[in-house]
Amino acid sequence: MRTIALFGILVLGSLVAACGSDTPTAPSTASAAFSATLLPANEVPAVTGSEASGSGAATVTLHLTKDSAGSVTAATLDVNVTATGFPAGTALTASHIHSAPAGVNGGIVISFGLTPGEVIFATGSGSFTKQGISVSADQANAILANPGGFYVNTHTAANTNGVARGQLTRTN
Repeated sequence: MRTIALFGILVLGSLVAACGSDTPTAPSTASAAFSATLLPANEVPAVTGSEASGSGAATVTLHLTKDSAGSVTAATLDVNVTATGFPAGTALTASHIHSAPAGVNGGIVISFGLTPGEVIFATGSGSFTKQGISVSADQANAILANPGGFYVNTHTAANTNGVARGQLTRTN
């Protein structure tokens, strides 16, 4: 009788252990960081004139929500852009992430939500930060898979197609 009871406990323990291995993990969060060096010479065509001497840097952080299988289900983005060397009083009119490799212009994928006149470089230098920008899971996955296929650029009234641009590079 003890042998049968012991056998039953072992079978039950094996079943419980086997069921535990199929239990999905809870949703999780993660971040992915990117940078871009913004240069007027990277624009297509390259910027000439008084704003051609400017430069900048962008840091982009994707905050990802993943399901139990590890697939991205939602994302937000934080961005910080700094710039220097522009003429005093330079005002940004827009800033975005576009989809295209270096040397090619592409469509806007993610807008940083700047309004004209919101960011003015009174001395020719300055920065802005935007947080919590909504990003679709498809957009986040595309950037994660090929960051170099995306670029950040900023726009001014004098350079409505873009004043400084840089391809994304993953930093973590």
